[in-house]
Amino acid sequence: MADELVLYTNPMSRGRIARWMLEEIGTPYETRIVQYGDEMQGEAYRAINPMAKVPALRHGETVVTEVAAICAYLADVFPEAGLAPAHGSRERGTYYRWLFFGAGPMEAAVTNRALGFVPPPERSRMVGYGSWERMLDALEGAVAAGPFILGERFSAVDVLLGAQVSWGLAFGTVERRPAFEAYAERTMGRPAARRALAIDEAAAPPAQ
Repeated sequence: MADELVLYTNPMSRGRIARWMLEEIGTPYETRIVQYGDEMQGEAYRAINPMAKVPALRHGETVVTEVAAICAYLADVFPEAGLAPAHGSRERGTYYRWLFFGAGPMEAAVTNRALGFVPPPERSRMVGYGSWERMLDALEGAVAAGPFILGERFSAVDVLLGAQVSWGLAFGTVERRPAFEAYAERTMGRPAARRALAIDEAAAPPAQ
């Protein structure tokens, strides 16, 4: 019997990215909704993710946390989905570059900006993204060449960056640029992205 895939998530979280990735690979999985507060902070869930946050993915005895890592893991374990370039290929370098860009510089820059933190110019070398403008310009260059990060080939890195760009545009945490809007439309228009969104919207609590 194949190892079971279980996604621990909350519909109002980055778990939406992990769900989209699972929908892209097309393998059955179980969902366990973890509520914010006592459940997420409790011992039972912290045994799965000591950081007490979602998403987390359990695949048999293996637990993977951090959404970029979940995307990369699933792409490698389910190669038939074609969501990662071959190991050792030059495309793999580009794939890693932008996957880690999304998980590192972009995530940090967006979070800092949302919290009102702007590193002083003389200290910019201390932050991984250098400056907000430099991060956005680098991202624009990557998505504008398109249609996807690896050219014509859609991959796991587009799941991560596509979700980040789309959410950023929706919530005003990413500057509106034509290249970003076009990339969000291309990626979020995929059937798997629409399925994942519908599942999470159905599971989300009603608006107050």
